[in-house]
Amino acid sequence: MRIAEISTPELRRSQADDQSPNSCPVLSQIESLIMQCEEDASSGLKLSQLTTCLRQSLARLSQFTPLANSAKLQIWKLSYRLWNACVDLSNASSIRSSFSSPSSSIAAAEDQAMLRHVSADMLSLAGEVSGVASPEFKTAFFYYKIGVMWHNLQKFDQASSCLEKATDLLSKIDPRMVTDTGQRKLLLDLNIARSQTAWEVSDHILAVTLLNRAKSFMFGSSHQYKALASQYLVFGKSVLSINNENKSQNFKEALKLLNDALDLCEKGFSTARTRQETLDLTALKLKILRFMAAVHLQMEEYESVIKCVKVLREPEGGDQHPCLPVLAMKAWLGLGKYPEAEKELKGMVVNKGIPEGVWVSAVEAYFQAVGTAGMETTKGVFLGLLSRCHVSAGAAVRVIHRVVTGGGEGSRIRAKVVADLVSDKRVVALFAGDEAAKDRGAMHAILWNCAAHHFQSKDYETSAEVFEKSMLYVPHDMENRVLRAKSFRVLCLCYLGLSQLDRANEYIDEAEKMEPNIASAFLKFKIHLQKEDQDRALSQIQAMKTCLDFTPDFLLLAAHEAIACHAFLVAVASLSNLLGFYASGKSMPTAEVVVFRTLVTILTNDAGNEPEILKYIKDAHSRASEVGPDCFFGKGEVAKREVKWFAATSWNFGIKLGKTKDYVLSAEFLRVASELYGLLVDGPVDENSAMIVKSLILTVSAMLASENQKGEILDIDVKLGVELLDRAGKVLKSISSRMQLDDGQNVNVEPEFHILYTLNSYEIYGRMNDKKSQYLIVEKFASSKACTPANLLQVGLTACQGPRPNHEVSFFALNQSLSELISSPSPDYTTVALVMRKLITITSTHKGDTDDDGVYNLYKQAYRIIVGLKGGEFPVEEGKWLATTAWNRAAIPIRLGHFDSANKWMKVGLEIAGLVPGMEIYKACMEDFVNGLEKKVGVRMCGENQPQMTVA
Repeated sequence: MRIAEISTPELRRSQADDQSPNSCPVLSQIESLIMQCEEDASSGLKLSQLTTCLRQSLARLSQFTPLANSAKLQIWKLSYRLWNACVDLSNASSIRSSFSSPSSSIAAAEDQAMLRHVSADMLSLAGEVSGVASPEFKTAFFYYKIGVMWHNLQKFDQASSCLEKATDLLSKIDPRMVTDTGQRKLLLDLNIARSQTAWEVSDHILAVTLLNRAKSFMFGSSHQYKALASQYLVFGKSVLSINNENKSQNFKEALKLLNDALDLCEKGFSTARTRQETLDLTALKLKILRFMAAVHLQMEEYESVIKCVKVLREPEGGDQHPCLPVLAMKAWLGLGKYPEAEKELKGMVVNKGIPEGVWVSAVEAYFQAVGTAGMETTKGVFLGLLSRCHVSAGAAVRVIHRVVTGGGEGSRIRAKVVADLVSDKRVVALFAGDEAAKDRGAMHAILWNCAAHHFQSKDYETSAEVFEKSMLYVPHDMENRVLRAKSFRVLCLCYLGLSQLDRANEYIDEAEKMEPNIASAFLKFKIHLQKEDQDRALSQIQAMKTCLDFTPDFLLLAAHEAIACHAFLVAVASLSNLLGFYASGKSMPTAEVVVFRTLVTILTNDAGNEPEILKYIKDAHSRASEVGPDCFFGKGEVAKREVKWFAATSWNFGIKLGKTKDYVLSAEFLRVASELYGLLVDGPVDENSAMIVKSLILTVSAMLASENQKGEILDIDVKLGVELLDRAGKVLKSISSRMQLDDGQNVNVEPEFHILYTLNSYEIYGRMNDKKSQYLIVEKFASSKACTPANLLQVGLTACQGPRPNHEVSFFALNQSLSELISSPSPDYTTVALVMRKLITITSTHKGDTDDDGVYNLYKQAYRIIVGLKGGEFPVEEGKWLATTAWNRAAIPIRLGHFDSANKWMKVGLEIAGLVPGMEIYKACMEDFVNGLEKKVGVRMCGENQPQMTVA
């Protein structure tokens, strides 16, 4: 605003009579510069340059002090002209600012402020001058206005400097002596302005001190009380907005400032002269009280909040600000007086002046405090508000979100109330139309998340209800078909969890109509499983494979579902289909070996699946051979564990089936086991070599046992048997060599497998009619450390029996067994006697009379064995058998007159009989017969019969 320029008679006289000759050129220069500013600053020097030139001129002018009164008056006039020029520039800039950038507008304002600052400095330089009334107030007013300008430009240092200069100019004046209203207002405004600037630079103590000092400049004007009270209120609000850890101290400081503001309002009522002034103070007082109530609420001083609210409501009509019910309700909630809080909340329903955001905030606060206990109240208030006024979709979203996320217990109750609220037709109507699309999506998301939470908590009933309500917020258009299909699928899952399979099937049928995909097909598969309809489940597996978005992962999921439902047939079918995808080389959900292992594990749950198990183990071995063990089983310890698992499973089934006499399958399992254990061998021999040998030997044993089981000679694969035994023999040889080196590896094979290997080899070579190989294999076994007399006896007995006996092998084995038995420290004479009888029988039967000496030597060997034994140590019955059979062998030679041959048999018979307890009578008879024969040797002996001796 422009100011009136100075023009007095004294000024004119001074210009004519009293100008200082030295200062005139400087003043002329200053006037010339001001004239440029008055005319058009844009055509001359820039404002910043003009300011610099003016300050340089002022600096030169200050050198001529003291100035004459006329010069001072001239400076005052020039200062006023400069000020008015700045006002004109400001007005022009405000017009141009709408076409310029904010930064250029700020720069122009700063240039003008500096120019005005020069104007104030000119008055300060001139000082007091006769002819100008109250020069101190006028100069101070200039500095005050410039200080406010700098403050608005956020140049607080310059603002503080100007305001302090103004304060210094007026510091010597007694406020009580000031009678001019404008000057009084300047004193008050100056202190308020300094306080504002101090507050901005965070000097809060100085700011409050200046405000308190301003109270002494109150001169009975309600406007002054209002201005000062308003500033206290501003500072109080500012303290509340400070975000630091010391909240309690902030609240106390704010409350103190608000109390000061309230006190000023109360005092201001006595100075109000018009009704409008009273209304203005009343409005400010109510505002202060509302803030005080809010501070007390933050400090949890709920009683004080209630007092403030009561004061606000006391006048006739009372304060109807929409925040009062909220403040009162929150205070009652803090005091635990829920009926009063409920009353305040319900009162908002009939109060049409309360904005939507306020009552939504109140509903949120009430529900958060009361929880599920206030559920019905919250529901009633919300529906009541729907009837009273237009509620926006956004407000409904906020309320539902608050109810859903209320926290604490009772989440199921909250979900039920939410389901009731969102299904109300009035609520659904809020979200109709494209303009509510965003809020509709938000509501659907809230309901979906709520339902998902209950689903994860296995509360399927509540989850299904909320999912169903969420579909009210999904439009029935093409764009949302996918979302509706997804909703139907999750509803299907809910009713699956509730075991309501028919209803689940209805929902998945709807989902499949809208979006036929693998997810829907898989859920139908789950329903068939839970209905225990395995045939449909198997058909659904094939249907799943025809889906456009099918991936093998779903076959693996189907297998897991089938296992969980104990539908092992379906699980096997799923995994079998999954195996068909591995040959393509695409990325698969799990390793192929895991699928095979799972298949075998599933099949082991039921008896009678051994052929299927064998098939998958063989397939696994074939795939390992095809793609390589490292690729199929993996590498390192993981691969070893996998191979061992398959090998051990095959071995166990082979042994199990062998015990149940299913020798054909047993042989197959054991043969595969040998192949798998072969994959584990690292080097010539390790701990798995023994398992290879055992598997190979038992494979051949099972093959031979299957033939014996049927009681007829089968055309078994002799070539395969030879090949398997040849492999076993090579590994046995390597193990024996390793044992001789004694390098600490525990790879020994149990002795029973050595004899079993020998017997199997003997049998296979017998099929080939290769008696030489039979003899060599037995001879080799006899020389091994694993051989025992009992093993040789077994071999000997086996060789002399069956459809293809080999008496040579039998004699060799029995003879070796006898030698080892006799050479042992404690011979088993029962076994010795058995071997002797077998040797005599084989020799007599096989060779007949062609080798009489051989048989005789066996009897003599038996005699030598018995000699020296204690009575009964050699089996008596076997001794009697030896004695009588030897004696009876003399009968034919006697009849033929071969007395020499007869004599040796009778002699050995008598010798053995003499060593056997209980044969005394037999021996006496023998001796009598010998004596009688000797008497008759010289006489004719033909026709005489030799007595035959028999023993039991």
